[in-house]
Amino acid sequence: MLQTPRGGAGAGTAATDGVLMSIGTVLNALRDEFPDVTISKIRFLESEGLIEPQRTPSGYRKFSVRDVERLGHVLRMQRDHYLPLKVIREHLEAMERGEAAPLPTVGRQRDGEPALELSDGPTVARIGRTELLAAAGIGERELEEWESYGLVVPIEDGVYDAEAATVAALVAELGRFGIEPRHLRVMKTAADREAGLVDQVVAPLRRHRNPQTRAHAEARTKELAGLAVRLHAALVQTALGVRLP
Repeated sequence: MLQTPRGGAGAGTAATDGVLMSIGTVLNALRDEFPDVTISKIRFLESEGLIEPQRTPSGYRKFSVRDVERLGHVLRMQRDHYLPLKVIREHLEAMERGEAAPLPTVGRQRDGEPALELSDGPTVARIGRTELLAAAGIGERELEEWESYGLVVPIEDGVYDAEAATVAALVAELGRFGIEPRHLRVMKTAADREAGLVDQVVAPLRRHRNPQTRAHAEARTKELAGLAVRLHAALVQTALGVRLP
């Protein structure tokens, strides 16, 4: 069953009045639950056929409440169950056909490629190289260049963290504006420093003798990461003198 994203009054008003929402309104509605979601991420999921917002005659996207619910469900499946987009799409299509489709998760085969299992809980987030290339719509040469700049880093040979697909999609989109991988090294350096700061704060929790305290470290890491992402975005907007919708 799809859950309505936690987004405050924007989504609730739309649900009551039947008003279609702009992509900026959708972004604000989702950010409480998904602080790292971006307009580029929403557009990418649309390009992958996971959501199909309406278009105005002038080409602007307009999202219904059902679109936002579906989008929240997709983001939740990525975050909580580490599923590749192809599997998420197939699962949603099965649900729309009225089929009782068990929720799959990504496991690991011995050769390192992702394998699908039926499970009630999440497993380690991993995707294969071929799947990463397909998700980002890039070729081997581009991926090799991005790896040389440290923008996308394999966990082991041919295996990547699932979030690498999001990074690759964003790097590709920035490339369409003439921003090359070499230009993005400063962003990677800043991200590494921010991650290091979060690690310093969380490290004592991870080393604690109490298992519950150690388990709390992951939740605290996510909370701090979300705050760091929001602060980074606000600082960039302030520096540029712009405000995103």
